[in-house]
Amino acid sequence: MTISDFTRWLYRGQRPNWIARILNRASAAVVSSGVTSNYLVTLEVTERKSGRTVSLPMVIAIVDGQRYLVSMLGDNVQWVHNVRASGGRAVLRSGAREEIQLEEMPADQRAPILRAYLQRAPGARPHVPANKDAALAEFQKVAAAFPVFRLASRKPVQPTGPCEPRG
Repeated sequence: MTISDFTRWLYRGQRPNWIARILNRASAAVVSSGVTSNYLVTLEVTERKSGRTVSLPMVIAIVDGQRYLVSMLGDNVQWVHNVRASGGRAVLRSGAREEIQLEEMPADQRAPILRAYLQRAPGARPHVPANKDAALAEFQKVAAAFPVFRLASRKPVQPTGPCEPRG
């Protein structure tokens, strides 16, 4: 079994299995503390049915100085439904707490963001049917299937390399 096969197995049916849920909880706890690189964050969003706060580890893509979150499993996932139901209100944690507003991007603007995301998120590559080095046209073909949200907040962003440590 390859790493890609294992990653797909963790999220069969676009839902994390029990192992993925445990790994996600552990990752969210570590990422929230701020000890990881500056593009790994924990997204906290309120569940639309229970009202509880759910924490998920996420990778931020930066394009033209803007930050974005991408749903690697597509449109039919709970965090995407919860963000939409909350009007885009959420919190990012990576050492500090940052209240954010998520704005969903139209499908015709997602291709460059998807490409940047796959450069930073190797765990997402098995779920997106485009090679991380493919032409923008390949990403445009699949862009409608993968929601992308721009992070709006007052925090200025400096583009960084894929693995630069925090300063």
